[in-house]
Amino acid sequence: MKVNIYLDSTYLKTAEQAGISEKETENNVIELVKEAIENNFVLAMIRPKFVAMAREMVKNANSETLIGTVIGFHEGTYSTDEKLIEAKKAIEDDVDELDYVINYKAFKEEKINLVKAEVFKGTKLALDHNKITKWIIEIAALTNEEIVSITQLIRDVVLDNFGEENAAKVFVKSSTGFFKTEGGKPNGATFEAMELIVENSKPLPAKAAGGVRNYEDAVKMVEMGVTRIGTSSAKLIADGGDTNGGY
Repeated sequence: MKVNIYLDSTYLKTAEQAGISEKETENNVIELVKEAIENNFVLAMIRPKFVAMAREMVKNANSETLIGTVIGFHEGTYSTDEKLIEAKKAIEDDVDELDYVINYKAFKEEKINLVKAEVFKGTKLALDHNKITKWIIEIAALTNEEIVSITQLIRDVVLDNFGEENAAKVFVKSSTGFFKTEGGKPNGATFEAMELIVENSKPLPAKAAGGVRNYEDAVKMVEMGVTRIGTSSAKLIADGGDTNGGY
């Protein structure tokens, strides 16, 4: 299986998180975008501040590689208005896909109307500008029952307000890769969680982010019904290698 066509090559660490300079961070983003273009990965997933630069690189290379960015990252607790401002700026910079971190903490506190409104407004903004939307639910912070429930919430908001004809443009995505777990528990996609997402998001597509460590895992995810995989080791996985850590 040629897994390249399912891979979102990802670099989301800030300079502070990586313990490097801002210039080194920018260079890492440049290398990621170059690699995505050269290997025909679906998309380069980067922080909002680098979208305009990445767009210019893609244009200069005459490439079909898409540019994606994260919104409300990584906590998800930004207000809806703050997320929309961030998303609008990314749209102005000609982003292709917007990956919002849903306010999963509000969901866990049963502030369901807040979460529904956020999904509606964020999705509408993206669809109005012909952009793909992904909603990151942060599975490591949720029980299996909550994973099912929040996935169904996103599905229902999209279908009820935008119709099945727009379903393919809105993903349910597993993880940020930045959630701090205890006891060595995974903070990215697991097969168990992705099975729940795939089953309960239909007809919306599903993205597995983080936790996919090798080519075999990627193939298994695709065979389960996952249509996108986010990883910081896209080339290694595409080449049949194995990564022991990271996103």
